[in-house]
Amino acid sequence: MAGTASDDPAPGAQTLARFEPAGETFIVEAGQPLLHAAELAGVELPSSCRNGTCRTCMCRLESGQVRYRIRWPGLLPEEKIEGWILPCIAYPLGDVVLRRWRDRGQAQSLPAV
Repeated sequence: MAGTASDDPAPGAQTLARFEPAGETFIVEAGQPLLHAAELAGVELPSSCRNGTCRTCMCRLESGQVRYRIRWPGLLPEEKIEGWILPCIAYPLGDVVLRRWRDRGQAQSLPAV
């Protein structure tokens, strides 16, 4: 679920992010997108554009909330409803649990734009 700018964590606040099913956990500093925090923690996540257009980093938000600083990230409305996020431009509003596409256990390809 996306929030608003007023939902931002306080400066200096930290949240926890966890990838399931592996349980990889990392700290996200206030004002830091999920992808950047994951990389700093040594958690591997595919990425390319870092601006929400290529969809390479697309993950499913299993729990928690994120917000975007851009009006329309590269997700379809249906994908947002299904919980897909783009960690390169997603800012957590609290602790989050994520699932990489490859960990979904599905033989499908990524949803098309």
